[in-house]
Amino acid sequence: MSNSPLRVMVVDDEAPARNRLKDLLHDSMEKIPVQLAGEASNGLEALALLQTQHADVVLLDIRMPEMDGLELAQHLLKLPVPPAFIFTTAYDVYAIQAFELHAVDYLLKPIRLTRLLEALTRIGTVTPIQQEVLQKIRPRPRTHLSVHERDRIHLIPVSDIVYFRAELKYVTIQTCEKEYLLEESLTRLEEEFRERFARIHRNCLVAKDYIAGFERIEEVSGEARWMLLLRGLEEKLPVSRRQQYIMRELG
Repeated sequence: MSNSPLRVMVVDDEAPARNRLKDLLHDSMEKIPVQLAGEASNGLEALALLQTQHADVVLLDIRMPEMDGLELAQHLLKLPVPPAFIFTTAYDVYAIQAFELHAVDYLLKPIRLTRLLEALTRIGTVTPIQQEVLQKIRPRPRTHLSVHERDRIHLIPVSDIVYFRAELKYVTIQTCEKEYLLEESLTRLEEEFRERFARIHRNCLVAKDYIAGFERIEEVSGEARWMLLLRGLEEKLPVSRRQQYIMRELG
């Protein structure tokens, strides 16, 4: 390990838990050079802080309001140099089984100094966690999607998204105010958000809450096609013949 201090950020929604970790980090300095890089009480706060403060390691609580630790880690992987993650958790048999299955480091509360030292010592020798692993560990849909914009990670609440549309290598995210480009597959998004979005075309998923209705348009050839009307946007989207059954389900 380098002689330069290991910059560690503490993220936990409970102040006593953060204070406990800060005390343990202070006690760790006798064995490992450590520097506190900051602290945050939830995932949204931590993401904002980590875009201005460099951290080598994030001690990350799993269960937090607004955004949990596993979702935060997925967004942080989009940083140019993502930090390493050490998850902290009270006893949770399912979380522990998932971490051990995928060789993800975690600390069980109440955290012991020897266990923290062991985890910090291994930083740099452990294979960095992958997006796919985090998605397997956290099967619930994300509350936000993240895009890289002007050297920053920008969060988009899933509840604000009107539709996803696949275009070449990217997926366009459309809200009522703006569009964004996302480097994820439409198939993966459909699997994750199938309760909230419906496929109307091979390249388009629409949020069910934003569907205002359907409109039949007569073609010059005499054939008819159906367009989907949206709440909050004047744009109309074509419904493929293969997906027209959704008009009965959602109309």
